[in-house]
Amino acid sequence: RLQSGRSGTERAKAWLAAARGEARVILGTRSAVFVPMPNPGLIVVDEEHDASFKQQDGFRYHARDFALVRAHSLGIPVVLGSATPSLESLANVDAGRYRLLRLPQRAGVAQPPSLQVMDVRKKRLDHGLALNTLERISQVLARGEQVLVFRNRRGYAPVLICQACGWSAQCSRCDRPMTLHRGAARLRCHHCAAEQRVPAACPQCTLSSLAPQGQGTERLEETLRERFPDVPILRVDRDSTRNRSGRDAVFEQLHGDGARILVGTQMLAKGHDLPGLTLVVVVGVDEGLHSIDFRAAERLGQLIVQVAGRAGRADRAGAVILQTHHPDHPLLRALIEGGYPALARGLMVERRAAALPPFAQLALLRCEAKTMAEVTAFLEQAIEQSGNPANGLALHGPLPAPMPRRAGYQRAQVLIEADQRKRMQAFLPEWLALVRELPAARKLRWSIDVDPVEMG
Repeated sequence: RLQSGRSGTERAKAWLAAARGEARVILGTRSAVFVPMPNPGLIVVDEEHDASFKQQDGFRYHARDFALVRAHSLGIPVVLGSATPSLESLANVDAGRYRLLRLPQRAGVAQPPSLQVMDVRKKRLDHGLALNTLERISQVLARGEQVLVFRNRRGYAPVLICQACGWSAQCSRCDRPMTLHRGAARLRCHHCAAEQRVPAACPQCTLSSLAPQGQGTERLEETLRERFPDVPILRVDRDSTRNRSGRDAVFEQLHGDGARILVGTQMLAKGHDLPGLTLVVVVGVDEGLHSIDFRAAERLGQLIVQVAGRAGRADRAGAVILQTHHPDHPLLRALIEGGYPALARGLMVERRAAALPPFAQLALLRCEAKTMAEVTAFLEQAIEQSGNPANGLALHGPLPAPMPRRAGYQRAQVLIEADQRKRMQAFLPEWLALVRELPAARKLRWSIDVDPVEMG
């Protein structure tokens, strides 16, 4: 088994066992795709849609795509598994490059859970939970069953604000709100990892009127403990599983009989078989409906379906509640009426009309420096090196990054679009060779990201 959580010695032993052919089955995360295999027979990429297969820094590669290339070179089959396939894979199915195999039913006697949209407009929320939702949770607990409250945001609250003067806790290095972690009594930036103590009073007006706004998993856990004081509750997120001992303790409790209510992030969305779990509550659905990222709708649909898959995995029916202020949103209606296949079909039509992946090829030239003037000058020079790109290929920029400042660095980028992959592959090597010769290329940070999964 090869994964980042193991020690260097353990990983070295696993690597050697694979290289010697002693390990017949190799299980691992992203980097396992590079492991030597003397007698290769099959490569399986589970949850192939997961964005974490893309290495986001350093040597940028997509483990799923590399698995396909490696399997082809070795002459062995590759299986891409997912209940919510990426649009890229579905496009390859439509083009005849992939063969689609379906699993028409769940394992055993389990039935798919029912999806219910709960309209929370004009309803009082108890830190993100509607009273109707809390009543449903109470009914499930009374039957001796388990509940998962899903919120893909860790911490206590995403914003700490002064109700007197409007001051809010901002990261001085990123110009983004710092997340309140009440248990640790710290404010933390989830972008650059900067942290500081929670002030006793407002630094601007000195009044003791600081209040958390919004909710993360930590606050939901607190709310549920107040509402159900005698019910065992377990929170599963990166904070509660930060070290190995904590992680082992959490997962031992997760798969035991102790916890009746689970509160967690996407760590709970897949890979866990919880036979007693019959109700999933998804909080914060609306955030995914208003993102500027063109992949946001696809990811939200995948996340909802994946977390819904935790419910009703045994002989008891499962249900999923989606709390939203937009009950008639097309994305939610598609999921309710036709499931992920219907949503994917609609998104494919939109992507094709907008000439977006998987019907176009993208690359990003990213740059960051201490001043925006340096960033802009370098990117403008890089664009000049492109000359007159061939038809079907265009460069746009310099464009501000969705997050213009991170960890004290100013950030911008150039978007490269091509209607065919071969145009992109012909253009990038020659252009990047010229970019590397620019004097500024040795003085600031820049990178090229082909087929980016994050546009920031």
